[in-house]
Amino acid sequence: MVYFKTKKRNTPIATLIKNYVNKKSGKVSDSRDEIQLRFDYLDWKDQKKIILAFLESGKTDRQWAYSKVLDYWDKSFEPKIKELWEQLYEDKCAWVVIRHFPLEYLSQNIDMFTGDRDYYFVCLRLAEDKDFVIDKDRLSLTDYLAVLYHTDRSITDEEAMDIPYIIVHKLCVECVFGYGELDRFANTRRGNVISPGNFHKVSLANYYLKKLNCTQVILQFEEWNKKVQEAIFASPEFKAISNADLDDYDYIEGRIRIARKYAYLALDDKYKKPSDPDIEKVLRPKEWFGEAPKQKRKKPEVPEPSDPAELNEMIASNPNLERLVGDFALDINAEGDLPF
Repeated sequence: MVYFKTKKRNTPIATLIKNYVNKKSGKVSDSRDEIQLRFDYLDWKDQKKIILAFLESGKTDRQWAYSKVLDYWDKSFEPKIKELWEQLYEDKCAWVVIRHFPLEYLSQNIDMFTGDRDYYFVCLRLAEDKDFVIDKDRLSLTDYLAVLYHTDRSITDEEAMDIPYIIVHKLCVECVFGYGELDRFANTRRGNVISPGNFHKVSLANYYLKKLNCTQVILQFEEWNKKVQEAIFASPEFKAISNADLDDYDYIEGRIRIARKYAYLALDDKYKKPSDPDIEKVLRPKEWFGEAPKQKRKKPEVPEPSDPAELNEMIASNPNLERLVGDFALDINAEGDLPF
């Protein structure tokens, strides 16, 4: 007998909201799932009710509500969001505050935004006021350049000149660096050199420097990068991995390590620090950069019988040896030294 599962009819959204809010209804989980599934297709008045209900709930539901408030903002949400932010300081709540709250509030509470990139997004809003002073130390160099560009500010060649090399230095001495840090336009085909200019953060900084009209800075860096490329191409490490039997991933990783080494060596001393690790130890090629030396096979030791009687014993215990003796026509009863 074949059984068919009857599809449930849609429950009115008002009923779902009521069941979700009533934590004793026994239908909270099912109502939540159905509400989230249908949310984007509901009327605005229902969406507002749902967002406010979820903001009053537990952390997981609040996180979902924050993501909706970002795109479905309404001034009526501000009191509740302000209350939650000042009580809990949750990251996703901070995103809502940064995007939608008045500039005066952001300015007054700027030190409270401590997430990884909170200050960057605060700057994007506040820096449109030319009197706002950007705290450069709270931004990465690439974020600093991005804020300058997106808020129509400028930078002098003198200030910009060191930025690409400072970024290169940081990438060279950091322990964690992999394929994902390459610029997406980098040519990773076999035989091509990976250079400092292919590092994603360096490429991004140079993009914004071009947008900020720092032409001379870019030209100088490109000349420096070309010299590093030449040093890499002529290096024994690059020749070694070109001849080694490596899969594509290891081959790219090898070229990244070589690029970091020769980039560091090419940096002006003013960019290096006494705290830097020994670059030869940190970035020295792995064993697979070169061919491992082949070890000679040891000749198996064969016990030498001292007399024919001993050889007879060996033959008795090993029939194969008897055939060998026969093949070489050996006289095991002859006096004197044995032929082997």
